[in-house]
Formats: sequence, structure tokens, C-alpha cells
Amino acid sequence: MELIDFLRQTQAEVRERINNPDSASPYEELVFTEIVMQHMADIGMTFEPATCHHEARFGNAILRLSGYALSDDTDQLDLFVSLYSGTDELKSIPDSETKKAAEQCLRFFKGCAEGRLVRSMDESSDAYALAMNIQECYPNLNQIRIYVLTDQQAKSKTFAFREVEGKTVKLEVMDIERLYRHWSEGKPRDEITVNFKDVAGSSLPCIYVPGEMSDYDYALTVIPGEVLRFVYEKYGARLLEANVRSFLNATGKVNRGIRDTLIKTPEHFMAYNNGIVILADEITMENTAGGIPGILWMRGMQIVNGGQTTAIIYFAKKKEPRIDLSRVRIPAKIIVLRSDDIETEENMISAVSRYANSQNAVKQADLSANRPFHVEIEKLANTIYCPDGAGRWFYERATGSYNVMLASEGTTPAKLKLIKEIIPASRKITKTDLAKFLSAWDQKPDRVSLGSQKNFAAFMDELDIESSPWPALPDVTFYKQMVAKAILFKTAQKLVRPAFQAFQANITTYLV
Repeated sequence: MELIDFLRQTQAEVRERINNPDSASPYEELVFTEIVMQHMADIGMTFEPATCHHEARFGNAILRLSGYALSDDTDQLDLFVSLYSGTDELKSIPDSETKKAAEQCLRFFKGCAEGRLVRSMDESSDAYALAMNIQECYPNLNQIRIYVLTDQQAKSKTFAFREVEGKTVKLEVMDIERLYRHWSEGKPRDEITVNFKDVAGSSLPCIYVPGEMSDYDYALTVIPGEVLRFVYEKYGARLLEANVRSFLNATGKVNRGIRDTLIKTPEHFMAYNNGIVILADEITMENTAGGIPGILWMRGMQIVNGGQTTAIIYFAKKKEPRIDLSRVRIPAKIIVLRSDDIETEENMISAVSRYANSQNAVKQADLSANRPFHVEIEKLANTIYCPDGAGRWFYERATGSYNVMLASEGTTPAKLKLIKEIIPASRKITKTDLAKFLSAWDQKPDRVSLGSQKNFAAFMDELDIESSPWPALPDVTFYKQMVAKAILFKTAQKLVRPAFQAFQANITTYLV
């Protein structure tokens, strides 16, 4: 599928949702916003998102907002503003327009941070509760990002940082080209490329073992603390594999021990810490000044073990500027994947992540899409039809597999139209959706309200216990009941959205 086909497919999904009588939003721009935000949440670029349309004049300035995502600990905030054209042809959008939209969203944030905006807002508006929330949590915010979402092609994907009341705000653009790259490459980590000569001053000395008889190469190295902090600052949670992301907010002894070491004895960090495990798609080697092998740059970098270490180094430095990261070194094991087969590669990632994290004292949920439970649900979805005997539901076991299916089976406009009639996007269920629907029905609305990733982690933990409420291998009856619960949840969502301006997700799950 080429970029133009992906654009038209995305526009078709927007129109399909608009024309669906169950659609919660009558506006194409908000539907587009919802699609893109959810994609970003699924791949770890943002948190649990919510659409929130706000456009108003504040003084002499125009403010705009399309959606937001706030971390569970209310210390990281993402704001989204959309520039949606609805075009079926590739069009370029000038940087002046995307920058203007980013500035309009930035003004909204600034008004909230200063406490002036709330006083001028209608309490019944969608954005009022968000503005109040931002005003209250502002002192606690460590990361603020503004994303411009557009169905056009933008030349610049980032703009210079801004400062608001002593806080740094990052400005990024998620255009149709960037979305397509995520989808076509099947792994958003491909965007993560690190040149160690640029960020560390030289390549990283390493022990390198080529995998002549295996599907991976191997390297051992040591990463300077400031380099790891910089990379996390630039890429955020995208750097971390899903099962690591879910536990960044844990506050156990491990975390306190890391912080204490950074503050009191940073030079001992490497001796005390187990280090991190990194998967990469490609590395380039060169000889260092000492004549030993060194890693010059790395593409497709993803941390599958050591996520807490990485995040805490970043946040500890933010909260305690006196920490000297120049004295910190982190041991790193690097596995360079060599397989061209996506499924083989994903199995490898899942296995490395699971075995690496099983050695941690903190038990972490296995969020692998390759668990038998998820594989069986997918098989059932592919064979069980709706009561009309024609339509089916789709279980997206791997992120993006619905689009892959459309591309592989919808090879002509007629075939694409037919497959979308049989399996419309409105009948797609993701892994986090499944956990949400089942947990809400199982009377765990408090857990669902923690967010999709945390609820999914807890759901996966439940699969492993002896008294699990869920079958190890789902059968036809379980699958049909799951679909019924999905329909009930979606119907409740449809009823709640027009009735409540804020906390719609929480109200829906408690209603169910």
C-alpha cells in the first residue's frame, strides 16, 4: 500500500464512523483526532486520550484544542490540535499553518497554567474540566507536549521548544506521512535513531558478537547517564516496550534505591544497577580511538528491560538538578534483530522482554500479543459470523493488523468496499479494548478507570492465577459473550458522551 492509498483508507474510515448511527461525534475533524490519538496511545506515544473540542477568542488571541491525554500521575500532559482537510489527494500544508495551530494550542495551555482562562470559560463547555485540571496539576507537570494532527503532508515534524511559566513545552507534528510510516513499517520504533557521536561525543566502546548461526547479533556496552536521559527526553515512552511502559509509575524500593544512588553516589550506579536490555533493528560499528569496536549509531532502539531505570534517571534529574549524570554509567545488553519476518521478530521481542523482566523482583505483566488466549480469540473472530451470517468482528491481536488485512485482501476498490462491509472499523476490538470490556462487566470499573495500559496489565496478570475468571483458551460461547459485552459497552459510551462533558470514560465503565 502506497501513501496515497493509506490516505484514502484513513479518510474512508473517518467517513464510515461519521455515517455510523452509533458514532459519538458528528464532526469529521474530531473523528480523525480520535483515530490518530488512539493510534498514538496504542504504540506508547501518549496516554489514555480523550477528544475535547475548544475554539474561542481569549483577549486578542485565538485558542484551539482538539484533544488531550494526561498521565495517571498527572505529571505528563499531551495536548492535540487538528488541521483536517478531508482530502483524498496528497496535499502539502505550509509550516506556517501547523506552527500557527501549535501556537493556538500553546495559548490554551498558557491560559490554563496562569489560571486566567478558567475564569472566562463556560462551566458547561467540554474544555472547562480540563482547564481546571491543568491549573491544579500544573506545578506537578514534568513533561508537556503539543501535537498538531493533520491529514496533509508537513515539511517540519518538530518546532523549537517553548517556555511557559518555567516549564518546557515540546511542539510536534503528526502528519499523514508520519502515520503511514508507522503503519507501513509496522513498528514506530523505526523513528528512533541515535547517533552516539552526536549525543555522547564518540561511539560507545563495546564487545560485539556477530550472530553467524542465529537470528540476532549481540553487543555489550556502557551508556553514559546523560545520553540515556537525553534519548528518553527526546522519544519518551516510545523508547520502552509495552510491558515496561505500564510500570513506570511504580514507587517501590527499586525506584527509591535508584534515586538515592543517583543523588548520593552516582559513580557507584553501574555497580549497583542490573542495567538495561535494548533491542535494535540495526547498528553501525566503527573502531574507537583505542582501536576497539564501538557503536556509532543505532536504529529502531527499544528498551525491553530497565524501563524504570531509564525513566527515573530522566525524572530524577528534572526534580533534582544537582544530580551529576556525568558520573553515571549504565550497563547495556544490545540485541540486534536480523529476521526479515515480522511475526518471527515480534515473537523474539516478546520472548526477550518476558525472560528479561521475569528476573526482576517486581513482577511485570506479560503483554505479549502471542499469548494463547489472544491467538485463540483471533481465530474465533476469523471464523464466527454475526447473526446475519455475513458480517464479522475483527480482533486486532497485533497493533495495525486491521489495516494490514485491508491492504492484503482489499486489492481492488470493489474488494476493499466488500471487506469493509463485512468487517467495518466499528467492529474492530483491540487487546486493550477487550480487557476494558471484560473488566467493566466483571465489576472492576475502578481498575478500568486507571487507563487502558494499566488495566490490560492487571487483566493479563489475572490470566496467570489459579482462580482466574477467564479461560486459558476461549471457546465459542466465551467469544460470543465477549462481543455482547463489547456492544453493551459501546452503547453505554454512546449514551454517556452527549450527556456528560467530562470524565466520560469513567462514567461509562461505572455504568456498565
